Amino acid sequence: MSNVSDFVPPPETHFTARLGDRSLFPRLEARVYANHAGISAPSIAVTQAAQAVYVDYERRGVAAFVTWMLQRNRLREKLGKLIGARPGDIALMPNTTRGVIDIALCFPWKQGDRVVVFEGEFPSNVTPWQRAAALFGAEVVFLSGADYRHDTAAALATLDRELARGVRLVAVSAVQFQTGFRMPVSAMAALCKKHGAEIFVDAVQACGMVPVDVTTDGIDYLAAGSHKWLMGVEGCGLLYARAERAAALRPNVAGWLSHEDGIGFLFNGEGHLRYDRPIKQSIDFVEGGNTNAAGFAALEASVDLLLGLGVQAIFAHVTAYNDALEAGLTARGFTSLRSPDPERRSGSLGVKPPAGTSVTTLHHDLNARGIACAVPDGVLRFSPHWPNPHAEVELILAEVDAILAGRPSV
Repeated sequence: MSNVSDFVPPPETHFTARLGDRSLFPRLEARVYANHAGISAPSIAVTQAAQAVYVDYERRGVAAFVTWMLQRNRLREKLGKLIGARPGDIALMPNTTRGVIDIALCFPWKQGDRVVVFEGEFPSNVTPWQRAAALFGAEVVFLSGADYRHDTAAALATLDRELARGVRLVAVSAVQFQTGFRMPVSAMAALCKKHGAEIFVDAVQACGMVPVDVTTDGIDYLAAGSHKWLMGVEGCGLLYARAERAAALRPNVAGWLSHEDGIGFLFNGEGHLRYDRPIKQSIDFVEGGNTNAAGFAALEASVDLLLGLGVQAIFAHVTAYNDALEAGLTARGFTSLRSPDPERRSGSLGVKPPAGTSVTTLHHDLNARGIACAVPDGVLRFSPHWPNPHAEVELILAEVDAILAGRPSV
């Protein structure tokens, strides 16, 4: 193999996305795909980018390795634009959970430290903190996440009081997975800073749908997977850490690529294999070893589409969709769990069906009629994205009417 400097990343692919246009999803079978909060269906831009990696390895074998390693540097730059971060403060991860685990295991805990988590969170942002607490002698404190939906100011006051008692870290999801409620992350981060605590944000239900800016919002750590609102594929994601926070972490999950100049011995001849090179001070030390090259090429293709449309425009498009769907469902006796405050909304609309209607049966019937949605812990959840045309709302409502009346599919 040649020296790393001889390689250049592969050319970027170019597709054009349009709000409400499914033309980049020609094989998508669902009549309405409103489950992006679960797993997004990949566009042809995404699948072609992944295929390009496999074809390149098929053709060149190991010679393709550095080419796609350098592509990931370009991806970091684009992810940085998406979340308001410097590329060097982003690590590329297998998923959100791995990002949470790595920070939980590498955080500089002291005996008796306290970490705040929230009832109602997806387990990926609770379990790793529980395990870290058990390993390092810390204490997990649960606060109510639902309180923020009912009285945000009162919930923030509760957090303020808890922080005043001494807390090292607060772990919160930017968007609650059941209801789509967008937490007041910026205000929570400000309270953490006031009391000398740090904040970790699980942004898997936010990145790609609602505006996220780690710098403006004062976020210390952020993790997200690519298979939901980022519209990539399973098996890849990102982890952000503020530079000074990354430097203070303990490298408890280090691997061969965690070292400074960890790859040089493969290219520079005899005598360069060493085991004492320092561990990187940047967050990418957690990458450790070989990663999902095809998944990260796919993610770049999807992020290109998101950046081209603009997250604010995507959010406005989906908000209008959910406004119409929410109005139609509540008129039919459904109870909406969506926040009345536009600042606390995301891309998901969670509802409860009318009394006497089984939510699991309704979910099954909708999916059988080609309306892809979800039912996390008993909440009927619709999560459209930029490809969903607003005309789909009438189809959803027509199928709901048919199901409730016991009629065939429309």
